[in-house]
Amino acid sequence: MQTIGIKSASSGTGRPEEDPGAEPRPAASTDLTPLFAGVAVTAGCVGAAFALLDLSSPLRAPFVLFFLLAAPGFALSPWLRGLDTWARVVACGSGALVVDLVVAQSMLALHVWSIRGGVAAVGALSVLVFLSALARRRRHRAPR
Repeated sequence: MQTIGIKSASSGTGRPEEDPGAEPRPAASTDLTPLFAGVAVTAGCVGAAFALLDLSSPLRAPFVLFFLLAAPGFALSPWLRGLDTWARVVACGSGALVVDLVVAQSMLALHVWSIRGGVAAVGALSVLVFLSALARRRRHRAPR
């Protein structure tokens, strides 16, 4: 069975999808990616500040939980550049849970558990993982 493509005449509205000479516009999701990244970093910083400064607020729990899941996940993402988008999201989320559980289990085994200490330890591990990925990238890009 053969399909027949029918093109409609241009109505002269000036929209890029109808005007063959116009440049294509980028998708809306690519325009908002830096905005979403900035909001995520801000929310993570607010969560860390709530926990480390021991501030009481009804928004403390969601922001701290976001920090505990997002910081290790974002730190692991440079190590997983070879995966497609959804596989990377799942792997980063799973890795973030593993980091959180290892930190919690280690602190409980050593009898040094505290909320502040847990957030500080997860943040420190996240920074170390991210810096190791940056150092690896820099080492591989450097001319020999």
